[in-house]
Amino acid sequence: MLNIVSILIGIISIPLLIIGQIPFLGWTNILWLMVPVIGVVLGALSSSNHGRNFNAVIVVLMLARLVLLGGI
Repeated sequence: MLNIVSILIGIISIPLLIIGQIPFLGWTNILWLMVPVIGVVLGALSSSNHGRNFNAVIVVLMLARLVLLGGI
């Protein structure tokens, strides 16, 4: 059950990731980074790893955008 919730949180955070890729809206990733982090935690508590890995990829993409472009 926690794995399904984790995957749903990941699906919700994909549009947030896409909005954060727009120039001058990268700072929104700072605000929305907690959404997939919660998904990673819930995925870690479940018996399957799919939800955790899915949210971990989204976290890495958000962090890469912040690090490479300085959060702008």
